[in-house]
Amino acid sequence: MTKTPTTRLKKANKIIHLPFVKKTESTAVATVADPEKGVPATAIVYCEANFGLIDGKTANGLVRHSEKYKIISVIDSSKAGLDAGSVLDDKPNAIPIFRDLDEALQHAECIPDYFIYGMAPATGMLSKAERAIVLDAIDRGMNIVNGLHEFLNDDPEFAAACKAANVEILDIRKPRAKNDLRLFSGRINKLTCPRIAVLGTDCAIGKRTTANVLTQALNKRGINAVMVTTGQTGKIQGSRYGVALDAVPSQFCCGELEATIIEASEGETPDVILIEGQGALSHPAFCTSAFILRGSVPDAVILQHAPRRTHRCDFEHMKMPTPRSEIDLIQAFADTKVIGLTINHEHMSDTEVSAAITAFEAELGIPVTDALTRPADLLVDMVLSSFPELERKQVAAVV
Repeated sequence: MTKTPTTRLKKANKIIHLPFVKKTESTAVATVADPEKGVPATAIVYCEANFGLIDGKTANGLVRHSEKYKIISVIDSSKAGLDAGSVLDDKPNAIPIFRDLDEALQHAECIPDYFIYGMAPATGMLSKAERAIVLDAIDRGMNIVNGLHEFLNDDPEFAAACKAANVEILDIRKPRAKNDLRLFSGRINKLTCPRIAVLGTDCAIGKRTTANVLTQALNKRGINAVMVTTGQTGKIQGSRYGVALDAVPSQFCCGELEATIIEASEGETPDVILIEGQGALSHPAFCTSAFILRGSVPDAVILQHAPRRTHRCDFEHMKMPTPRSEIDLIQAFADTKVIGLTINHEHMSDTEVSAAITAFEAELGIPVTDALTRPADLLVDMVLSSFPELERKQVAAVV
């Protein structure tokens, strides 16, 4: 069981790590996390040299949206002293960036509940230096959130460290036991509410962020929308329904996603279900999009694209596809329709975003917007134009 901060600050009748607790007139007392009472667990996110960049997508996502953790700071020495919200979206959010764990804890009011590894390196493994940092966080009394392919609970050194510190490691990507994995059954075809997958032309391109923005915007308009996540970041953010597909044996990927979507349908009775995409259907290094299209059997797809990317991230020799080529591939691969395009505005000015929106709408004949720099209502309208029955439910909810 995860221990509360006040328990972790004591060991063998002695207070430990107090040099790293912010000093006030009295010793800081940790707030005990209690999600049922609206008190989230506190967390520091580690994202050395990658915050705001592609490999820092987990940290980026947590700073923008987290239902499960209160993010109190980010660790990245290359951006120390800056505000995390300002770095990501030019909107300050009072989440500071610190040089290292020592500095982050010196400015904390108490030992945080969790240390979150906030990067998604291509290797999926901790470096030697990062192992030492995570072990240091354990020794200081923090639970660990690990979204890597490397399961730290299976590592004897980490297991022993956790036992000694009376904390735990959450290996987010670890799938259920093999005997419990589910095969595709076809039951998803009996669901009556629309399913919309948010796919992309590359990995780490903003699919989850766009799906999050759209889900929240639909709910604000009185349409009961539920998002099913398919990667580690969504699960860390607090998704109620999710599975890290890239860690599931391929034979069970479609079945695990189908079962998770059915659970969301039965648990929430939603008007619409949004499914987070992974990678790109055209990307030879990632096959998850194929499983998402097969497992979710989506009625529609929204495609995310970064106009200024010349090559796939992490693959300099691999040219980016065009939205048209990706749309044609998706619609040839699955019985679905791409109903809109969303822009990732990296390396683009606002004027360039507007020009891209106009050009793509003329070329593709579908609505185009940017989930972060344009009104969220445009995303909602994109969905309502293809599913007018949802607009009727919206009106009924308002009445």
